[in-house]
Amino acid sequence: MSERATGPRITGAWNDAEVPVAERVEALLGQMTLEEKVSQLGSHWEMRDDDAQGEVAPMEEAMSSSKLPFERDILDGEGHLTRTYGTIPLSVPEGAQLLRQRQAAVIGANRFGIPAIAHEECLTGYTAYQATVYPTALAWGATFDPELIEEMGAAIGRDLAATGVQQGLAPVLDMVRDARWGRVEETIGEDPYVIGTLATAYVKGLQSAGVIATCKHFAGYAASRGARNHAPVHMGRRELQDMLFFPFEMAVREGRVGSVMNSYADLDGEPPAASRWLLTEVLRDEWGFAGTVVADYWSVAFLEKMHRVAADQAEAARLAVTAGLDVELPHTGGYRTLSQQVREGLIEESVIDTSVRRVLRQKIELGLLDRSDDGSDWEPQIDESVDLDSQENRALARRVAAKSLVLLKNDGTLPVPAEQLVEKRIAVVGSSADQPRTMMGCYSFPNHVLAKYPAGTFGHRDIGVPMPSIFESLQQAYPAAEVTHSYGAPITEYDASQIAAAAESAEAAELAVVTVGDLAGMFGAGTSGEGCDAEDLRLPGAQQELVEAVLATGTPTVLVLITGRPYALGALADQCAAIVQGFFPGEEGGPALADLLTGAAEPTGRLPIGVPARAGGQPAGYISAPLGLTSQGVSNVDPSTLYPFGHGLSYTTVEYSGLVVESQQVGVDGSVNVGATVTNTGDRPTSEVVQLYFGDPYAQVARPVRQLLSYARAELAPGESKEVTFWVHADRFAFTGVDYRRIVEPGTIELWVGPSSGDLPLVGEITLTGPIREVTGARVMSTPAHIS
Repeated sequence: MSERATGPRITGAWNDAEVPVAERVEALLGQMTLEEKVSQLGSHWEMRDDDAQGEVAPMEEAMSSSKLPFERDILDGEGHLTRTYGTIPLSVPEGAQLLRQRQAAVIGANRFGIPAIAHEECLTGYTAYQATVYPTALAWGATFDPELIEEMGAAIGRDLAATGVQQGLAPVLDMVRDARWGRVEETIGEDPYVIGTLATAYVKGLQSAGVIATCKHFAGYAASRGARNHAPVHMGRRELQDMLFFPFEMAVREGRVGSVMNSYADLDGEPPAASRWLLTEVLRDEWGFAGTVVADYWSVAFLEKMHRVAADQAEAARLAVTAGLDVELPHTGGYRTLSQQVREGLIEESVIDTSVRRVLRQKIELGLLDRSDDGSDWEPQIDESVDLDSQENRALARRVAAKSLVLLKNDGTLPVPAEQLVEKRIAVVGSSADQPRTMMGCYSFPNHVLAKYPAGTFGHRDIGVPMPSIFESLQQAYPAAEVTHSYGAPITEYDASQIAAAAESAEAAELAVVTVGDLAGMFGAGTSGEGCDAEDLRLPGAQQELVEAVLATGTPTVLVLITGRPYALGALADQCAAIVQGFFPGEEGGPALADLLTGAAEPTGRLPIGVPARAGGQPAGYISAPLGLTSQGVSNVDPSTLYPFGHGLSYTTVEYSGLVVESQQVGVDGSVNVGATVTNTGDRPTSEVVQLYFGDPYAQVARPVRQLLSYARAELAPGESKEVTFWVHADRFAFTGVDYRRIVEPGTIELWVGPSSGDLPLVGEITLTGPIREVTGARVMSTPAHIS
């Protein structure tokens, strides 16, 4: 690349906010040298030598091969600045100072004063020191509440924007097909409609703050063979298009997401980072995506080093940019060679121009090229006084956590009001009850960054934000009871030495609360998280034996699962008085759980993924064609769940009645209203998740026996009834036929309404009429509900 630009700043129409964006882009592009264009497709991550602790060998190799000093990396400009706040523990003023310095350097290094886009991780909240840790995406799925998730996304977006950040790397839209995969916690679950609606809500929320959302990982990442990270995906295009693509298409068409990130996996041998079919033909040509495709970290380098589809980094860059991958993250590696490859005739400059247009358009739309009235360069507007863990944030985190907790079982023991246990003993058992890190996902700052530092670096328990443990929360909730804690068993290793002591404490108590589950980490440093895949779905370590020992005492036991994936409970479920499932509920998870146990809050969460009955027999899932379900003796392996998708109890009872199907005959391009009445027949209020399912019992290809069409939350006071009506368009029954065209086929469609995929008391059907219809272009993807 050339030396740093010198002389006065070159200004033009691209700096004029009154000129249409497309004209500004073309005016600037026409003035740029090839090197200046290529600089917009790269990124820089300022890392210390020890910041890569815990990364795996291929990533370390990719880092060392691509990293340049900042001053050299930004010659002629830079596309992105990677994780200025999210790499080491920095206060907002410290991070702001660094970001201002780096942006000023980038602006000064190119003739046009073009800043970089600053991006950060934001899956469980802003991944920065002292920022609110919200529940994980799997917990979002358990809320079944798009409005709440949009509100959370907007709050996260405001914090990012306040610190000068323009892009957030979330949400994850991967659909779980095997719960052993380590990153299940980052997903929204196993159903494409729930994933699509909640992810789209998050996208709308984040982007309402002026921050670009990034949908990832496109596509198929969570469907890898053996549930291993970075493993091959062997899946036909029919399942890929009908199931795994659906959430991404919804986020593009309805959420108008600004960025998409590729998957690390390979699809039938083709890495998505080099797939023109995925990144251009499907994403752009079919769906109309107009934003930028950014590389998952080092995925361009991996085309050579892991996939072996490129001979060197130059070829890797050529494959990726030609496929439609616009920006290489987190460092500029192979993309640094693109200008020379153009000169050698290996790639057309028009290919580079196409990606640069996309990057420049986003920078212009973000206001990064606007000049002030006095003609000075843009500079980031940062509120150094912003509280990234404000009381408003914490209250919102509490609401999301409360709505995400799922009551799986209750024999009437719960709720247990505080006055019921005056001068009585509660034995809190389990290492996770006194360890706040177990409440957070692997992309939370405490687990993602602080965990890399030696113990005691920031104080023994310092995680940047106040985080009441489950034990502390129960002590506060039961002030007149004797609340004790026993360690029981660790999570990340097998050690049964303290189980007997824990059982003794439970035997001496009137109530035992046993907490088991996961500790999120990275690349084997935890039991859940990126690179923390499981061989089976047994509880980690000796936690199974711990629960068994407590149950053997006969003390009424509430089992609390704080996990990143569902685990097989087997016979344990029969013996527990109650079971509560939490999917890493975040910094307010402890108080939210205490509210549920005491009855101060109602349990309203529903399972976004089924809880298996057995540790093996994976992969399993409720969306399956007939051969994927219980085989009635053909196989001795039963994939049935213990608690199915959509399941969740409340402290009251709800009755379903009066199914109304507006018309029995519906054209293949028509629509129909489907309604039902739900009544709270108990004495406590509830928020019922009404679920509508469909089945296609006869089709030209094997279709799922049952699949969610839509859902709606109905708030019900004791004794109250409400009518829930869903508007269903025939497009929702479309599928990929034998000739790989998406079609709506005439015939019978079965309909069910109820509280879960395994409990559907209302049954009906419609008949689709007319000739087979091919569905192309824009289609109806949502099934809205009306509640009266």
